[in-house]
Amino acid sequence: MTRRGENAISAPRTGESAGSSVRGTARDSAVGPAVDLAPHELRILVAVERERGFSAAAAALGLTQSAVSHSVRGSERKIGAVLFDRGRTGARPTAAGERVVAHARRILRLLDALAAEARGATAGVVEGPLRIAAFRSAALHLLPPVLARLRAAHPGLEPEVRVVREVGPGTAGEVAAGRADLAIATMGTSSPIPAGLVGGVLLEEPYSFVHPAGHPDPRSLPLVDWAEACTSSTRDWWAAQEWIPRASMETEDDGAVLAMVSAGHGMAIMPALSLTGAPPTVEIRDLGPRRPTREVGYVTTPELAGTLAVRAAIRELRADRSVAPA
Repeated sequence: MTRRGENAISAPRTGESAGSSVRGTARDSAVGPAVDLAPHELRILVAVERERGFSAAAAALGLTQSAVSHSVRGSERKIGAVLFDRGRTGARPTAAGERVVAHARRILRLLDALAAEARGATAGVVEGPLRIAAFRSAALHLLPPVLARLRAAHPGLEPEVRVVREVGPGTAGEVAAGRADLAIATMGTSSPIPAGLVGGVLLEEPYSFVHPAGHPDPRSLPLVDWAEACTSSTRDWWAAQEWIPRASMETEDDGAVLAMVSAGHGMAIMPALSLTGAPPTVEIRDLGPRRPTREVGYVTTPELAGTLAVRAAIRELRADRSVAPA
């Protein structure tokens, strides 16, 4: 797991005045210009990226288009990079713009958390929004009991759950981009944890052979698959199984796979969370001691990991016993 290095400002050494320490800081800052963007400038950058245009961002923020354009140009000048490609169809972030907007979202989230953290430290309460990104089966089967306990223990907490496909950047990418505070992610897969984030494993779920109940020869059925099904280690296992054919039917998600198998259209290899509450029309068989598994864990930023809301959510996730822990 990637860990963030800690940067600390050291106290002056013996015989060194506070003034000399400040002068050293000034020399260090000469390495590059300081970028001092105000929160309202960050919000404008986020709005332009979200709305994909200056006019739409202005409408969303209650500003004029000229004010938005002026602010973006000022931010670009301070940063020293073009953040958006302008065109007749709107504005699209450049590579630099995507990075800047991701940082802007994370900074604004910390500013939003500031007041809630202060109140929590004073009154001993956990409150405010908690944005969670989760892949489908985790959102359906892992999160509901966790959220129920969170709401009961912390009535002022406001969880928001977004279902994100666990392909490409996946749920961890939502945290890296500043769109989520906490992700429920598959670990060590084709959706790796982005550099600079932290997390931990919550459980290890086994894969099983799933086929229509009562079928006389289920291995003869075509394979039904979906993009999120496999980790890299699972694909290695699949490649070594001569009895598993190439997928002849691709679906959008694991729910559709289960529906296809239930209706007799094929068989599948599926992880435990996806099989929670499976109908009696399917049969689930253990794949034996060498069966593939995948790890499911949480991912957050180093800054948000210490906030009251995220800490409370991680505690409840670790306490969950709906699936055997790793």
